Amino acid sequence: MRFSLEGHVALVTGSSTGLGKETALALGEAGAKVAVNYANNRQRAEQTMHTFAEAGIESLLVQANVIDESEVDTMFTQIESRLGAVDIVVVNATPDQPQRPIEEYDWDFYQQMLDFFIKSPFLLTRRALPSMRQAQWGRIINITSEVYHRSVSPFSAYVAAKGGQIGWSRSMSQELAPSGITVNTVAPGWIPVERHEQDPQEAKDAYREIIPAGRWGTPRDVADAVLFYASEEASFVSGQTLCVNGGLTPW
Repeated sequence: MRFSLEGHVALVTGSSTGLGKETALALGEAGAKVAVNYANNRQRAEQTMHTFAEAGIESLLVQANVIDESEVDTMFTQIESRLGAVDIVVVNATPDQPQRPIEEYDWDFYQQMLDFFIKSPFLLTRRALPSMRQAQWGRIINITSEVYHRSVSPFSAYVAAKGGQIGWSRSMSQELAPSGITVNTVAPGWIPVERHEQDPQEAKDAYREIIPAGRWGTPRDVADAVLFYASEEASFVSGQTLCVNGGLTPW
């Protein structure tokens, strides 16, 4: 079967809800064993696990703050003992992303963005690398955002961190290519999920009007892009950013 992930173990951070949940489901449906990561809301995470069980996906629920090195290490140890060595890492976890002019940010907020989108990929990749190098196979997939390509404003902290995440991924793709490890990014547009429920309707309507494809994107649109990058069919694709936004990104 094309795009099969049989025999692989995937970790999707922040996967108890939203884009992460749908991505983890897509990888599991393709045959991967899946580690579902959450940070705080255990009740919601356990509800998510029922969905995986009903789909017949072999999965494991792991709690970890992905910007804490010791928690990342413990999480990998748990996965390795239950599912096997992680060879697909999808970096998806994100904090809140308020849009503010620069005068209303402080450095602590900027640092939080950098921690989630630079430190987290660094910690996760470094921990996964020994087994990936040994197997001469691995996939690192960062969920970034169209905001970097579209220069969205006033959003400087988030845009800067996402730009850094894309740059880091491009550099790592060359560094890790000799070990059979690809590093790519998926850059979604605004795809409403649970955390957008309270966003102003007028803002949603305005964004929807400018999507060339004429429809909202869905979490499965993003999940399928990740599935491609994770597959053997994408073994010669690395250092790339795939924008999933209905043609909205200008180049």
